This record gives sequence, structure tokens and C-alpha cells, in this order.
Amino acid sequence: MTGPTRRTLIATGAAALALPGLARAQGSTQLAIATGTTGGVYYPLGGALANILSRNIPGMSATVEVTGGSIANNQLLGAGRVGLIFSQVDASVDAVRGEDRFRGRPVKVRAIAVLYTNRMQVVTTAASGIRTMADLKGKRVSTGAPGSATEIMAFRLIEGAGLDREKDFRARERLSPAESTNAIKDGKLDAYFFVSGVPTSAVTDLGASPGVQLRLIDHAEYVPKITEKHGPVYFPEVIPAGTYPGQTTDNQQMSVANILAVLDTMPDAMVRQILETTWANRADLATVHAEGRNFTLDKQKTAAAGVPWHPAAEAFWKAQGATLA
Repeated sequence: MTGPTRRTLIATGAAALALPGLARAQGSTQLAIATGTTGGVYYPLGGALANILSRNIPGMSATVEVTGGSIANNQLLGAGRVGLIFSQVDASVDAVRGEDRFRGRPVKVRAIAVLYTNRMQVVTTAASGIRTMADLKGKRVSTGAPGSATEIMAFRLIEGAGLDREKDFRARERLSPAESTNAIKDGKLDAYFFVSGVPTSAVTDLGASPGVQLRLIDHAEYVPKITEKHGPVYFPEVIPAGTYPGQTTDNQQMSVANILAVLDTMPDAMVRQILETTWANRADLATVHAEGRNFTLDKQKTAAAGVPWHPAAEAFWKAQGATLA
């Protein structure tokens, strides 16, 4: 669906209902879902989710919105332009608290499901000579698309590694992962930051390029310093060797959970319907991306969600047998 068509749906929702991101007309319900860039994981999973909801909920038409990512998604949710979002936990925590990019404009974000882990990937090639975070000094880097959670997480990692994002790079771009991969291929960029599930298509594309030796930079050692300042939303994980073409070693990196989220004003009945339908058809998510397999009952933890549960979601997961604690 084209951008203007999606925007028309969202505008219709704002005019037709006080409930943000939803439109009802002639017995139908239209739901706008904010995802991310086309080179990431949110977008294909969002497309699968839209198909699940549209196919199985009578009268519902769910559509996906291509966005900069989690920060933009929480802002769109707060502005009433979408009804359901994919988001990294750190971005939604900031939104609820009214901090950082949401200073003075808090958003009443409520989690309805914990999905999978997003992994910070500091992507480069052997030809760049970059082996450590310190080696990024003086290089041309991209810290992610504007409005993405990649950008805010990259800034926190850069600071944790003792670098200055304004002074220490030869150039700092704000590119999507697909744009970043192309820029490295074209010799216009040395490294980029991207937070996503794995594998992600843009990094796979770079690793599979002829004459390119992919390298992922370790950075898990900086997690304690980062969480000391920003809270326990991040944790160390490993991207195993072989996840990407040419990746010969494990990558010690920093991760954060992903959630599906809505505003606190979404009716309980709508939340239940979305969750019941999505959970019953969750196998469809795994057909579009491997991370869909990680949408499991044991992931439904209050600590992982980061922000308060929507009451209907909390009741749903308890009924499914999740402990939540």
C-alpha cells in the first residue's frame, strides 16, 4: 500500500473516532500499525500481523506504516496517528517518563505483548580496519535513521565507549540500514549502527556482497556503564558466528526487548481481540522472519515489557499461563 493511502487511512481514523489510530465506517474497523524501515524486522512482521488481523477479525482492515522506527512510532501513537506500534522497550520507557526525545510530551504507552530481542549491531568490514569501538574514532559512521531507536541506543553506546558523537567521527550520517549497506559498498561509509532482530536483510546483503568480509564489533563490555545511567533495559547477548555470511566469530553485543504497544485508551475488548487472534496465528509470523518464532509465552514478563501492561493484555497473558513476574 502506498504512503498516501496509508496516510489517508490514518487521517480518516483521526476524524472518525476519538480513539487514536482507529477508524470505523459502515461496520468496518481500520487499524494503522507503525513498524519501521523496510530493511529491518518490524516491517515484515508488521505486514504479517496486518494480514493476520485483517483475515481473522471480521470487518477489520489493518495497514502498515513505514516509519523511522521506535521513537517515531511512540510519537505517532501519542499524536493519535496510529493505533498499534512495534517498539523497543527503551524508547517506550522514555515516552512514558517524558524523557529524552519525549521531554515535556509523555505518552501513555501500554504494552500488550513482548515479542523478541533486538540486538545492537555495529557493522563494518575487514577493509575498514575497525576492530574495536575505539577504532571508530575518525571514521565515517551512520547512527541510524532519524526517529529510530537505533539512533538513541547508538548514542548511548557511543557515550558508554567514551566517544563523542559530535567530535570524534569524520562524518556522522543518519541512514537506514539498507542505505548504510549501500554506502559501505560505494566506499562512502566505514561503519554503521543498527538495532534489530537477527538476521536482518541489510546486514545479510552486506555480508553476501562479493569481495566484502563482514565484521561485527564487540561492545557488550559497555553494558554495565550504560545501564548504570539509563536503567536495566539493556543486557548482554551473543550473535553466534555464522548468523550472517562471512561472520566468522561470535559477536558480544548489547540487546533490548521489543514490544507491541497501544495507548491506555484502547478498549479492553479490542486489545483482547488483537491478542487472541495474533496468538492463535503466531506461526504466521515465523513464516516471514525467523524472529517470529521467539514470540513465546515465557517472554511475557513485566520486567521485559518495561512499561505498564494494558489491563486487558495483563489479564490475557495470565489466562494463558504466563507468570509475568
